[in-house]
Amino acid sequence: MIATAESPATRATGERQRVDPVTLEVIRHGIISIADQIDANMTRTAYSAYIYEYKDYAVGLSGPDGELLAQSTGAMPVFVADSVGMAVRDGLAIYGRDRLRHGDVVLCNHAAIQGQHLNNTVMYTPIFAGPARTELIGFFAINAHWFDIGGSAVGSLSMRSKDIFMEGLQLRTVKLWSGGEPVEEMYRIIENNTRFPLEVMGDLGAQLAGCLLGRDQTARVADKYGVSTYLSAVATILDQTEAAAREKIARIPDGTYTAESFLDDDGVGTDPVPIVVHVIVEGDELTVDYTDIADEVVGAINSGRYGGGRTVARVAFKYLIATDEPANEGMFRPVKLILPEGKLVSAKATAPMSNYSFPFPTIIDTFIKALEKALPDRVTGAHFGSFSSLRFIGKNSDGSPFQCYDSGHGGWGACATHDGAGPFRTMAHGDTRIIPVELQESMYPYLLEEFSLREDSGGAGTFRGGMGYRKRYRVLAPCTLTTNYERIKCPPWGVLGGGTAKPGRCIVIRADGTEEVASKTEGLPVYPGDVVIAETGGGGGYGAAAARALEAIQRDVTRGYVTPEAAARDYGVRVAPDGEVTR
Repeated sequence: MIATAESPATRATGERQRVDPVTLEVIRHGIISIADQIDANMTRTAYSAYIYEYKDYAVGLSGPDGELLAQSTGAMPVFVADSVGMAVRDGLAIYGRDRLRHGDVVLCNHAAIQGQHLNNTVMYTPIFAGPARTELIGFFAINAHWFDIGGSAVGSLSMRSKDIFMEGLQLRTVKLWSGGEPVEEMYRIIENNTRFPLEVMGDLGAQLAGCLLGRDQTARVADKYGVSTYLSAVATILDQTEAAAREKIARIPDGTYTAESFLDDDGVGTDPVPIVVHVIVEGDELTVDYTDIADEVVGAINSGRYGGGRTVARVAFKYLIATDEPANEGMFRPVKLILPEGKLVSAKATAPMSNYSFPFPTIIDTFIKALEKALPDRVTGAHFGSFSSLRFIGKNSDGSPFQCYDSGHGGWGACATHDGAGPFRTMAHGDTRIIPVELQESMYPYLLEEFSLREDSGGAGTFRGGMGYRKRYRVLAPCTLTTNYERIKCPPWGVLGGGTAKPGRCIVIRADGTEEVASKTEGLPVYPGDVVIAETGGGGGYGAAAARALEAIQRDVTRGYVTPEAAARDYGVRVAPDGEVTR
């Protein structure tokens, strides 16, 4: 049976006791601090740059029924809301509480459960507390992107995969450890289904250590205050967060709000992929209606209901409406879904999903756009909304494979109080980071000759959109290039009269001087002397450009963010030869 309950998991059972405010706050912040500590440990102990630099993972604590209680502060949003809970609920459905023991460690990346690409593997362990360690109080979990999990393509990511079975090894709720002992067969299966066993097994070890330490520290908190007090406290925390979320929704005028956008294509065809989001506000509940979003596509940008449609609705809600509340199940109780089966974000379990999250930034932007008139003081211009990723894939001098994933960071949209931020990763990513240039050059056969802000990339407005960047790679050894630049045909829009930002692009300049656009390609051969120029998009502007303060325009021109030509064109100002800006 697949656990598919749409409603939140059951709250703490039994009669809830009142928890004094001091203890409540200690537990509230204590469980978050445990997740943050394990997050830091993952960074220190992982083997692949995906984890220790890029931070493609998330740490989460759930309750005994899989309800999210806490997550690490900088966690990957699309992991914890709510791949962790789905993995735990599937384990409960398969094993039941009776067959989950202290010392068990469970893995799950199955598409029917997670609804994301197979690299995202959740590891979790049950937490037992009390004098006899018999009371199940929750699960400690880490979802990490494994560097490669088999399949037809290096890194297990391909726009050309035709179904989930081409994308790697599926692990449907299996025990990596049982009763405190490793299951050796599982280790052999994993090690022999990856092209990068050192990185994957090293990251797996870091993941395991994090789960076990997080389990023990959470159990100590429960033992210190008593299991009943702990369970009552976390139930109260969820109720308080729910009440805060409902109060924020209630401030939005009732109504149905709609916005439309599109993706350039699905990676294998040429037709645009329509993104239509309806946001329905009724009292203190908010419903995200995906009825008119694109159907499941041939390309590998599909996702499942829970790892797709529900996840992106929760991330968008958290970003725009409940920004200052901790992320837990209580926050998401007022957020409902209308999501027919067979959609882009509710695809069947066998659909190709290796690039499942590529649509997410655009869906989030469209959610925000829908509420432009309802929340004019909160909405932002669209952010660059594209993974803008580059992967260099090849072989080292000893014949071993390498893959470098360098992700794009771009501009975010401006808002009612300030210019857009950036360059940052997309809203679907949280605090994933740029891998340092020095590390890239030491590990991979290229030189980074330029890394700069991209002038004129942010949309004009009363407040200017955030800026993208420009990177210039000089290739030193034969390899292939895979890129994915999205929203070129649907560039980041402004709100409340703000201007549109520049979209991203990628260009290959061959050693003979010829150029070719490579903004969305897979397996393109590149050779020594070739140069790859990657430019990320900016964020959309907020408000009319004519209302921008002259001193802000002067600052942008002086710093090189905006060229004199763009300042004259977009803001109607005069720029003197000495750089002085006047109206």
